[in-house]
Amino acid sequence: MITLTHSVITGIVQGLSEFLPISSSAHIVFATSIYKIITGTDFSVINTEETFFDIMLHFGTLIAVLVYFRKMLWDIVLEFFKAIKNRDFSNEYAKLGIYILIGTIFTVFLAYPLKDICEKLVYSPQIVSVLLIGTGIILFLSEYVSKNFKAKTDKMSLKKSIIMGLAQGLAVFPGFSRSGLTIAFGLFSGLDRLTATKFSFLLTVPIILGTSILYPFLEINISELSGFNWTNIVIGTIVSAIVGYLCIKYFLIFVSKFSLKIFAYYCLIMGIGLTIFFNFFV
Repeated sequence: MITLTHSVITGIVQGLSEFLPISSSAHIVFATSIYKIITGTDFSVINTEETFFDIMLHFGTLIAVLVYFRKMLWDIVLEFFKAIKNRDFSNEYAKLGIYILIGTIFTVFLAYPLKDICEKLVYSPQIVSVLLIGTGIILFLSEYVSKNFKAKTDKMSLKKSIIMGLAQGLAVFPGFSRSGLTIAFGLFSGLDRLTATKFSFLLTVPIILGTSILYPFLEINISELSGFNWTNIVIGTIVSAIVGYLCIKYFLIFVSKFSLKIFAYYCLIMGIGLTIFFNFFV
C-alpha cells in the first residue's frame, strides 16, 4: 500500500531526478528499497501498485513538460500537420516534429525487447547502483568530447535525433539516466548543451504518454485498480508535476551556463556509496 509519506517523498524524487541527469528510475528504486529495508518488506515481492505508481509519477513529470513547453509543443503539432497537408517540411517546427517522431521510433525499437529484463532490475538495487556509476562516466566523457573535439551547434538533424532516440532507449535500464544519456549523446553528436537538453525533454512526451496510456491496459488486471490507494497516488503525481516544472525551469538556466560535471560526480559518488550500502543490507 502506498502511504502518504512514501507518496510525497517519491513524488519529489521523481520531479527532480526525471530532468536532472541522475536517473529518476534509479532514485525511485533507491527510495523504495530503503523504505522496504526500514519497514522490513520482502524485496522479492512484486507489487503491482508500486509499478503503477511509478508510471503515474512519470505522468506527473509529463504534465510538467507539457505545461512548460506548451507554446513550443503547440507550434510543433500545428506545423507538423500543416507540413503533412502541404507536403512541405521546410518549417523548423515541422522538422522538429519529424525529429521527435523518428527519435521515439528508435527508442521503442531498442527499449521494447529489453522491457522484461529491465523491469526485473527494479528489484536489484545493487545492479541499479552500478548502472548509475555508468551514467556518471558517460556524463564525464560527453563533456570532455564536447569541449575538446566537437564544434557545437544549435541545429538538430535526423542523425542527431536517431542518436538521442537510441540513447533514450538504452535508458530503459534503471540506473542509466534518461535525460543524462540523451543530453550526453546530444553532446557527442555536436549539439550545444542547451539544445540537447531541450530536445531531451521534448523527447519524453511520446514515450511517457504512450506508457501511461498503454501500461494499465496491457499489464494490470482492471479489478486490481480498485484496491490501489488512489488518494496517495494522485498526491504523488501532483507533487511530481510541480517539482518537475520547477526543475525544468531552473535546470535550463543552469545548463546554459555550467557543465554537467557536478551531476557526473554525484552519480559516481551516489552509485559507489549505494553499491556498498545495498550489498551490505540486502
